[in-house]
Amino acid sequence: MSAHFTEQPFRPLRLAILTVSDSRDEARDTSGQLLRERAEAAGHEVVAREIVRDDIYQLRAVFSRWIADPEIEVILSTGGTGVTGRDSTPEAIAPLLDKQVEGFGELFRQVSFEEIGASTLQSRALGGLANGTFVFCLPGSTGACRTAWERILQPQLDIRTRPCNFAQLIPRLLER
Repeated sequence: MSAHFTEQPFRPLRLAILTVSDSRDEARDTSGQLLRERAEAAGHEVVAREIVRDDIYQLRAVFSRWIADPEIEVILSTGGTGVTGRDSTPEAIAPLLDKQVEGFGELFRQVSFEEIGASTLQSRALGGLANGTFVFCLPGSTGACRTAWERILQPQLDIRTRPCNFAQLIPRLLER
């Protein structure tokens, strides 16, 4: 099913990209680079990008700083969502979320199943909201990031996508 678009103007969002890795540096961060390139090609602005070791407290420090920054509307992280002992991104971010968007992880695994079959069970991709900021935690593989961007994030971060999208909700996320 393809997205339907309205004629209203595109609204660029301000994104931060976090790569969670014990072994990647900027030159070998193909997943973070793919997310940056895709976001910028779609018209969004990447205002921050970092690589952090898979350490729950270092991750929380970066996520917390970005969640508190009113200029950042969306955080995309890649890596640390598997099931090994060092994979701690979900544990780092879950206590910081005001609301989880359970459907994000469910949908990611559904579309990923079409590409990698039952191996998608090993992904603990998740999405949520924290202080009016959307947070999406993706697996570390470049293919998984491409799938998430193309099939879920790009249309949902585009205010023109109908019948609804995440971008249109941003002005209302801090309502009480």
